[in-house]
Amino acid sequence: MSKLVDSFNRKHDYLRISLTDSCNFRCLYCMPDENMQCLPHKELMQPDEIYEIAKTFTNFNTNKIRLTGGEPLVRHDFSEIVEKLSQLPAEITLTTNGVLLHKYLKLFKDKGIKSVNISIDSLDPQVFQSLTKRNVLSRVWENILLYVEEGFHVKLNVVVMKGINDKEIVNFVELTKKLPLHVRFIEFMPFSGNQWEKDRVVTMPQMLQVIAEQESIAKLKDEVNDTAKKYMIQDAVGTFAFITTMSQPFCGGCNRMRLTADGKMKNCLFGKEEFDILGTLRKNEDILPVIQQCLFYKHKKMGGQFEDFKKVNPEDLTNRSMIKIGG
Repeated sequence: MSKLVDSFNRKHDYLRISLTDSCNFRCLYCMPDENMQCLPHKELMQPDEIYEIAKTFTNFNTNKIRLTGGEPLVRHDFSEIVEKLSQLPAEITLTTNGVLLHKYLKLFKDKGIKSVNISIDSLDPQVFQSLTKRNVLSRVWENILLYVEEGFHVKLNVVVMKGINDKEIVNFVELTKKLPLHVRFIEFMPFSGNQWEKDRVVTMPQMLQVIAEQESIAKLKDEVNDTAKKYMIQDAVGTFAFITTMSQPFCGGCNRMRLTADGKMKNCLFGKEEFDILGTLRKNEDILPVIQQCLFYKHKKMGGQFEDFKKVNPEDLTNRSMIKIGG
């Protein structure tokens, strides 16, 4: 089977599909403007289109598909999309804010979805509400416990921001002592309109130092394509990790491709170039050349936009907001 390879000989077998740019949260690092205009439904990829596009990718060795948003579970046809994608020879998983997860437990079990990533940036109700503009932490936590009890592989995504939630790092790590959770601390990344400042970035070494002051830490093995550097504390049943996009980029092993909700392909989270997959499909043309062109133009590192985050000026970056890209 042919593979999708870029000009640096990186093999790409992981597709992230954004289903919508709509969300029921308003996290400041993702969608800061409460009045942001979402795409009309007709401009979104439709279920049959998502299936046909994904099928092309799986025909070329893509073996993992992650559904993202916005919040993927707010789409009224989410179940239909999962039903279709589950027919493909790829692992299906998703990233969600968790508030609606209880409604889809049976669907996921029926369709063989075994892993979910849940974004939760604070365990403190007041901080959680300040970050998300929603008072639903208890519902999210109930769903986390539900999915753990039902045997799912549950990862918690925590975007760490200095002065906002960095005091909770150890609290999140301590969850892994008794719960088989996999906490991933994400360094704060710059996107259009997300109030990013380099001084608010908390790096992996800084977080590790805080944890090591209170816990005994062991390093775990990382795989070639891993974005996270994994650890665990002594006698824990879960793990924790760091997604070091800013301080220690992992571009050399990148195997990821992205589709925005309006069907544009991006070869990097930070890339400014976009390639129109959906438009090509709607003209009844072959999308494979567009996919290959997108990968051909993939930069070696950070979308070709910056090298050192300490020298980044957000106003110099050309990109969409995080919610318009897909998590």
